[in-house]
Amino acid sequence: MPDRCDVSNLDKGHEKDCAASARAAALHGFIENVEYALVVINAKGSIAFVNKAAERMFGYEGNEMAGLTLDIIIPPRLRGAHNTGIARIGAGEPSKLAGKTVEVTALRRDGSEFPVELSLSVWDGPDGMAMGGLIRDISERRQRDIRLHRLAHQDPLTGLPNRLQFEMRLQDALDAGEPTGLMLLDINGFRKVNDTLGHSTGDTLLQALAVRLPAKLDANAIVCRLASDDFAILLRNIDAPEALTDAAASLVETFERPFAVGDHLLKLGVSIGGAVAPQDGSDAEELLASADLALYRAQQSGSSYQMFEPSMRNSVAARRALQDELLRAIGANEFVLHYQPQVCLESGKVLGAEALLRWNHPTRGLLEPVEFLATLESHAGALTVGNWILDEACRQSAEWRARGLAQVTMAVNLFSVQVSAGNLAETVKATLDRHGLSANALELEITEKIALDHEDRTLAPFRTLARAGVGLAFDDFGTGYAALSTLKRFPLTVLKLDRSFVRDLLDDPQDAAIVRAVLAMATDMGLTVVAEGIETRAQQAALYAMGCRIGQGYLYSKALPADEFEQMMRRALCPSASTYEI
Repeated sequence: MPDRCDVSNLDKGHEKDCAASARAAALHGFIENVEYALVVINAKGSIAFVNKAAERMFGYEGNEMAGLTLDIIIPPRLRGAHNTGIARIGAGEPSKLAGKTVEVTALRRDGSEFPVELSLSVWDGPDGMAMGGLIRDISERRQRDIRLHRLAHQDPLTGLPNRLQFEMRLQDALDAGEPTGLMLLDINGFRKVNDTLGHSTGDTLLQALAVRLPAKLDANAIVCRLASDDFAILLRNIDAPEALTDAAASLVETFERPFAVGDHLLKLGVSIGGAVAPQDGSDAEELLASADLALYRAQQSGSSYQMFEPSMRNSVAARRALQDELLRAIGANEFVLHYQPQVCLESGKVLGAEALLRWNHPTRGLLEPVEFLATLESHAGALTVGNWILDEACRQSAEWRARGLAQVTMAVNLFSVQVSAGNLAETVKATLDRHGLSANALELEITEKIALDHEDRTLAPFRTLARAGVGLAFDDFGTGYAALSTLKRFPLTVLKLDRSFVRDLLDDPQDAAIVRAVLAMATDMGLTVVAEGIETRAQQAALYAMGCRIGQGYLYSKALPADEFEQMMRRALCPSASTYEI
């Protein structure tokens, strides 16, 4: 047997075999000596092959890695997301990462983590699907001078392009005259993850997002992290505006799957605003403004996407004008309080008063809350107005008591910002002391927005006030998502039955059934129910027959200025007055 192939003495078949062997030997030599790590897994998800570079990189030797799963090179907190992706590809779904190069975190045998650059390929092997990763350790690269450049142009946490790089790429696309799609993303629920599970979990979640978002998009998509949980996506050279809509719908869909972060399965939502150049903006500033307007509209709808429409500019301009007017109104003391009585359905006696905000506009007259309250709640002056409402309502209550009127409970609606300010209990106690009122003279009303937006740590002020004797009412009960959980978490004393159930009480059996159920539940829990929106004696009689004992609505009185409310109370003291002449 010769030591080498002598092709002159072989037939053509042997010549081909020899050439194939030579190529295989050359390929094997290349694979084993290349500086990049190569890891191949089979259809079962087990490691089928690693080269020497992979063994050195991850700290193994002697083919120890063969037959094990990829979990040995993936940090525990990231395994859930990786395994889900592998299972999806194994089930026959195409890989969106194939052919792309991404930066991820890997795990050595000694437990240390390090950054790698990964290029993934998928093919049909002899035993089914196979996947291979070409992996490069980029630790040194990140420590060299290039790190300075990356910090200037790339988000250090996720590896995505940052705001500066995003702005540069957007400008490049516009300068080239390319039809460009722009999406701005806001992650719904990210703040809650940070607040409850810590910033480390939040950081890992952002890294998972940096992998999932590009995987759901076409290869030409550029995903950037602008700040915190704000992301931007560029689609260059799109064929039609519908491409942006399809991409946005695909992103919303991907958030239907929870994120596996460590031991947690996190369910998030996303709001997306989209705009297309050149029709929605010919320069970067205009295009960004258009996408931002669309994002604002999407945020109002919850987890959804919204494409820019020209009419949005008009609504935003009106909103900004209203914000400016509200700022002036706060300085000019244009807000006033009106008071609506809460009445005993059996005797007609006034038991309480709800303080309701009105705006005495200099040119438009007296404005109801529906015309400005939504804007005011998110206004920088909301805390100032909220604390003024509390102070003015308590001042008026003390004044009425000093004049010998019935000692009714004063109900005051809270703004969300008053809770998040962190000093609610102190503010309420100081206000009561300032006006010489006992705690049981005041009842605070919270909405579902407050119940949903604030975690257990913010319940402390409500519990402190409850122990002091301040009442707590849940407004518009039964219309939203937080109702039942709020009954357990908050120290409530009152449920306010929403007017929508009272309105159709006599005609809709379902509304009647809901009212009966709420009343029965409140009785079992020792809570008082106040029915809102009573307008007819028939509604009053039906509610009374079901067990409701307190109500408010136009049947008794609309909300009145303080002097008219006082006159109503004085008439109620007159023995000759009819019970419902209030």
